[in-house]
This record gives sequence, structure tokens and C-alpha cells, in this order.
Amino acid sequence: MNKQDETNSNLPLGVGGHIEALNEEFEGKSPEEILTYFLNEFKGKIALSSSLSIEDQVLTDLIVRIDKDARIFTLDTGRLFPETYSLIDKTNNKYDIAIEVFFPESSKVEKMVKTNGINLFYDSIEKRKQCCQVRKLEPLKRAFQGLEVWICGLRQEQSITRMGAKTVEWDEANGIIKINPLVHWLEKEVWEYIKTNKVPYNELHDKGFPSIGCQPCTRAVKLGEDLRAGRWWWEDPEHKECGLHNRPTKMTP
Repeated sequence: MNKQDETNSNLPLGVGGHIEALNEEFEGKSPEEILTYFLNEFKGKIALSSSLSIEDQVLTDLIVRIDKDARIFTLDTGRLFPETYSLIDKTNNKYDIAIEVFFPESSKVEKMVKTNGINLFYDSIEKRKQCCQVRKLEPLKRAFQGLEVWICGLRQEQSITRMGAKTVEWDEANGIIKINPLVHWLEKEVWEYIKTNKVPYNELHDKGFPSIGCQPCTRAVKLGEDLRAGRWWWEDPEHKECGLHNRPTKMTP
């Protein structure tokens, strides 16, 4: 059994084929076609995990058009920008939906801060990842309960850590299928969709913030910098993931 087969053997029954076969099936298909298939096949067991990024806002618009009752949730780490909270309200009001909000457990946040300080993430990669674990990964685990498919807004163009992303992936850590309907889109295509369809987006994008996360870990970028240069800017590019989308770094030959 090769490595791909070993990965596929962990898939739950009823998926309708291995990950590789699903990627072949959706090769060249539009995000609408991909979302329609998975929203129908996994109704009640699929959700969009939205960070309120431009990609996730596009996906929200598409999902509401296909199935307005589909689940959409976000993670409130407690350190978000005011503009991000405003965007949650704007999105709910435009589409007449209620985005679910998951929070970290207060006792774990209190213990972490008491031990390491309020801004521990600046001290080391290990402490930054600990903060992400408490504020993001653990709430995400709770949000995943009962789900079989996770809709994401990953694009290959976004960063070195995402160059190998595929339309359909198996998330071994969470035991869930992950789909990236916009994986091959360029940033200009995302913005074209937003402008054409009047999709609400974070005001910080107009102020030099291409990628927006927690307020103390995000800054505006300079002209010509990488799209995610403003995220954890004190770290090397290959480390710039919070753990939600960990994958092997694509090495340059």
C-alpha cells in the first residue's frame, strides 16, 4: 500500500471515492459546482469556517446562494480588530443569516496569560503557537463536532505554506474532509467577485492589510511584500500558520 492509499484508507465510509479521485472529478470545475456537490452530499454535516477574509466572504456569498441554511461559523479569539466584529454584523445583515461564533475557554486563556503574560506570542514561536492552540484550535475542535466536511478559503497564491493546497484534502489531525473551492483563484479574481457582487469586506483591506488575523499579530504590509507578510511578521515565512492549516513546506529544488 502506497502513502496515498494509506491516507485514503482513513477516510470515513460513504465519501464516494478517495481524495485523489475527488480531485480528479473536480479538476477545472467552478467553486459553485464544487460547493453545490458537497453541500448536497453532506447536508447537515458540512460548514464554512470563516475568518471573514475576502476569500471566506466570497464563499459565504456563494454558499448562501446555494443553501441559505448551511452552517457558517467563525472563531473569536478575543484579540480581533474592531473592524472584524463590524464585518460579522454587516455580513449577517446582508444575507439574513447568523454566523455562529465560537470562543476560547476563559479558564485556559486566564491560565495561559497568568503563566506567560498577555502578549506571550512575541516571546517565541512555541508560545505563539500555544496562544493559537488555546484561542483557535481548541474552539475549532468544538465547532467541528458532527461535521464531515470543512469548507476553507485557502488559495495556493497566498503563501509558501499553501502552495501545495488542493481542492479536496483529508485533514488527518481533525479526521475531516477539507475542501478549498478557491484554491486556484488569484487575488484579483477574488476582488473582482467582491466588487461585482457587492460582497461586504473588512475595511482594513483598504488600509494595507491583505491578510487579517488577531490585532497584535497583524500589521499592514508594504508595496510588493508577500500577501501574508503582515501576519506574525517577526517569524520566518515557513512558520506563518496558526495550526489550522498545517502542511509540509514545499521545498525549492
